[in-house]
Amino acid sequence: MYLEKIKKQNDIKKIEREHLGELAQEIRDFLIRKISVTGGHLGSNLGCVELTMALHLALTLPQDKIVWDVGHQAYTHKLLTGRVQGFDTLRKYGGMSGFPKRKESDCDCFDTGHSSTSISAGLGMVQARDLLKQDFTVVSVIGDGALTGGMAYEAINNASKLETNFIIILNDNNMSISENVGGVSKYLNAIRTTENYLDLKNTVYNALIGFQHGESMVKGIRRVKNDVKRLVVPGMYFEDLGVTYMGPVDGHDIQKMTRFIKEAKKVKGPVLIHMLTTKGKGYGPAEKHPARFHGAEPFEIETGLPTHPRTKANYTDIFSTVMIKLAARDERVVAITAAMADGTGLKRFRNIYPQRFFDVGIAEEHAVTFAAGLAAGGLRPVVAIYSSFLQRAYDQIIHDVCIQNLPVIFAIDRAGLVGSDGETHQGIFDLSYLSSIPNMHVMAPKNKWELSDMMKFALQFEGPIAIRYPRGEAYDGLQEFRAPIVYGKSEVLYEEEDICILAVGSMVKTALSVRKILKDIGYACTLVNVRFVKPIDEKLIEELVCSHRLLVTIEENVEKGGFGESVRSFVDSLPKCSKKDIRAAKVICAALPDLYVEHGSVSVLEEELGLTDGCIAKRIVTEWAGMEHAQQ
Repeated sequence: MYLEKIKKQNDIKKIEREHLGELAQEIRDFLIRKISVTGGHLGSNLGCVELTMALHLALTLPQDKIVWDVGHQAYTHKLLTGRVQGFDTLRKYGGMSGFPKRKESDCDCFDTGHSSTSISAGLGMVQARDLLKQDFTVVSVIGDGALTGGMAYEAINNASKLETNFIIILNDNNMSISENVGGVSKYLNAIRTTENYLDLKNTVYNALIGFQHGESMVKGIRRVKNDVKRLVVPGMYFEDLGVTYMGPVDGHDIQKMTRFIKEAKKVKGPVLIHMLTTKGKGYGPAEKHPARFHGAEPFEIETGLPTHPRTKANYTDIFSTVMIKLAARDERVVAITAAMADGTGLKRFRNIYPQRFFDVGIAEEHAVTFAAGLAAGGLRPVVAIYSSFLQRAYDQIIHDVCIQNLPVIFAIDRAGLVGSDGETHQGIFDLSYLSSIPNMHVMAPKNKWELSDMMKFALQFEGPIAIRYPRGEAYDGLQEFRAPIVYGKSEVLYEEEDICILAVGSMVKTALSVRKILKDIGYACTLVNVRFVKPIDEKLIEELVCSHRLLVTIEENVEKGGFGESVRSFVDSLPKCSKKDIRAAKVICAALPDLYVEHGSVSVLEEELGLTDGCIAKRIVTEWAGMEHAQQ
């Protein structure tokens, strides 16, 4: 009823105060209903319904700016800015993004997806505002998890120099940074941000500075004030960093939060409002199982159970099982995650080997250098991390792991197209950025058994090594092909002539279908499971060049800097093959184009990007026909 009245930004201000609670419930019911069908980030959004409403009541959009950290919690914001209809296509190809997008609405002031960025971005907007002599409020919203990222503290440290307003909202739904110590705390929070208090404080300080010894008196007053605040005021950590602290405040009390935000706008400097929320608020299954409803698949509302439960193990499950087995055999094995124990499959490892499990929080850079330290100390660390998140630790991989050639294993989950989370989460760059690093070695398994074999190989390998595997169901075909893993060597699955397909990891399954299409129309086709993306199997490729006229590489990675480019470069460096009086084989690369891939199902994205078996087979046939025509 009340949600229907929200047609555009600021319409919430037309809702009577006494009906705001009903609007909050309508929003929750709407989100549960819609996300149960489409899937999406439910728990975080249910937890910040009232928080978002308070922001929209206290601010005027789009003039004022809200920077959402990560953006998992922005669904209510989208509803309050008139995007109700967009939820029918949430996270679908061509539909509404699950994250804030500037191209989607002028109320989305900054694109997000990765963690710990909001304070840095917000601070940049504040400085731009002041330099351009504009007048609006900037609010950065960050969660307690995102606050574990070092970038957030770098930004806070930088923001402490501000002498102009900048509001940071800490959405704390789990980690107790400080306890509410009662009436004194509430009283001090109220008076410290009133205009009378601020004016009086500045008047007294300015007057004292004019007297002899006034400056020392001011320093003494401030010293005593801070000592008292340490006893009674939560958030002194932030105060010591130069940020005015307010809170904690009930993150589900709309009126109180609105008042806090309005008072915070009066502060001439950075101010942090600490709001306590409940993840999954208002929906029992989400409150009870917040991890399950962080990124939920479609589910039954009554039970919270998946509509289409998995019947087969995915690659994360396989990795989980292998890690436990490896740890049982080798006490040197330790596991590291950056706040993704469930997502990376390390939850069981943590339960069985708690002393050998390390969750460093959302701090990928630290995770990698920490792993380097563990390796230097004689252990065998496995860093389990999503492909798109590992990008954040590129320097640490180079500087702390690879230069020293330390035996750190990178288990790279969600490699390739991941679908609905869009540009910031597609794992389509890892082959490129890892292959560019000296001493790094990169592997990709064709099926679930090969993932297990590669993990065992990696454990014995004396140097940095990465194993990348996709999101989703683990391929259980080609079980009969299980040759031992040999350093730098590929696996020839089918050997013929003319055309050779070299497939990387998850694309072996696709390549198998491509080969069948080609065989059905009369083409001879060799199929190679690459296994090692770096180093490439130069000896085999040299042999293939002399027995095949067309080499086709297939990878779920951007073409730039990928496996295909490495093969093409190597082939171009070879002398022309004289065998059978044919020239060196031509190389074509089936890979992802040089662009950011938007959200949508993996199958739709593969079709759009030309990475399905049919698209690849058609391209091969067209290329072969052109070569035949050129020879005539």
